[in-house]
Amino acid sequence: MARSASEQLAGNYDVVCLGREELNLLDTKKVFQYIRNNQFDAVIHTATYDAAPEFSTNDPKLVLENNLKMFFNVARCKDYFGKMIYLGSGAEFGRENWVPKMSEEYYDKHVPTDQYGLSKYIMMQHTLVSKNIFNLRLFGLFGKYDDWRYRFIPNACCKVVLGLPLVIKQNARFDYLYIDDLVKIIEWFITNEPKHKDYNICSGLVYDYVTLANKILDIGSKNLDIIIKKGGLRDEYSGNNARIVGEMKDFSFTDVDEAIEEVYCWYNENKRLIKKELFVY
Repeated sequence: MARSASEQLAGNYDVVCLGREELNLLDTKKVFQYIRNNQFDAVIHTATYDAAPEFSTNDPKLVLENNLKMFFNVARCKDYFGKMIYLGSGAEFGRENWVPKMSEEYYDKHVPTDQYGLSKYIMMQHTLVSKNIFNLRLFGLFGKYDDWRYRFIPNACCKVVLGLPLVIKQNARFDYLYIDDLVKIIEWFITNEPKHKDYNICSGLVYDYVTLANKILDIGSKNLDIIIKKGGLRDEYSGNNARIVGEMKDFSFTDVDEAIEEVYCWYNENKRLIKKELFVY
């Protein structure tokens, strides 16, 4: 996310994009000193403590603690930046209680039981009483710099590029947002004064994994197997985007087929980045 945002915003803004090596957001003192010394017009907080079991050595028991530390180490510097824009998640609604097309008002109907969802829930509690912090709540997101080892659309694109079967653990329905659209929305938040503190940032369109897999096969002109390991359909993960659409009025989301084709073509041109042995089935 950060890489795409910095690349696309650099043409209109002076952008500073810092990785963990340049500024560890878990270091309270250094974060405060850095933000106080630079006094940015906007801080875009995209960091998360990733503990995906197949690919990360991070301790899943620290997801709540570290996500909150990183968030509050930035948020507490509120007097030294114009506004803070961070990426929330539909997980803050509580995974066990997802319903289709959740609106912003669905927040706080339930308290999440998982560490990631709870961390986002607590961030939102703080956002509600802040003056210059805004939550862009995401559902499904995809783009060319995603972790292709487990993010569904990039993962499927890479497998089709290599001619491998598409293995789906279980079919599910998601509202996917293209990363380029998210960056345009972030730019709107930089230059405008939003009416609310939180917004569902989603396309409003829902697709299941099998439909998306077939779209990718069509784009790649490949005839490969689609293998579904577990039957049934998981709970739909989608949001109501009426609030953001109402404020951005003239904004239009990228057609999903066009967006997927851009991601597929990028991986097809960068095959060297795909390591077949890293796929998990």
